[in-house]
Amino acid sequence: MTYHAILFDLDGTLLNTLEDLANATNDALTAFGLPTHPVDAYRYFIGEGAKNLMKNALPPAQRTEKIIQQCLALFRENYERTWDRATRPYDGVPEMLTTVQSKQVNVAVLSNKPDDFTRKCVEQLLSSWQFTCVFGQRDGVPRKPDPTAALEIAKILKCDPAEMLYVGDSGTDMQTAVAAGMFPVGALWGFREREELLSNGAKMLIAHPSELLDLL
Repeated sequence: MTYHAILFDLDGTLLNTLEDLANATNDALTAFGLPTHPVDAYRYFIGEGAKNLMKNALPPAQRTEKIIQQCLALFRENYERTWDRATRPYDGVPEMLTTVQSKQVNVAVLSNKPDDFTRKCVEQLLSSWQFTCVFGQRDGVPRKPDPTAALEIAKILKCDPAEMLYVGDSGTDMQTAVAAGMFPVGALWGFREREELLSNGAKMLIAHPSELLDLL
């Protein structure tokens, strides 16, 4: 199979955002007198959008809609100021993207991170590469693993989904790829383990971004 485009997840796939997300969330929790979490714990809180991140971080007894929304608003304020303190592309990602684009393969990004933050991350940290389409979580569009946005991107790229690679680090990403009819590639350098990726449909696992080039 010849693949003509690659759809990337963002957090845990192209960018290591873990520390900045954890710190912004912990600062919001602290402001409300709630317990915080180690940075590594956020590997399992991230991936289903900002609201679910906050819900996962809150103690079960505090997961009311009012508290979630209050903490979410403060998280957004914190993250707006501090999102780029530690966030960087993973080792090997810049070189991989350069080679991919030299092969005239279209690339796009689909994240469950809020759309404004998704675009900001790409514009400021991945500006050396041309992404045909960059979508985060948008109002009125179901978040991953619903395939709606992935299929919208395929249409924008004028590409058969079966001729697209989907690269992500979570079970949610693999479910999205399967539902959209794309080839699911699990990124082992990200936030989740191989077992989660395989059990949710990954057809290939790669341990370093350069291994993606073998599929082109």
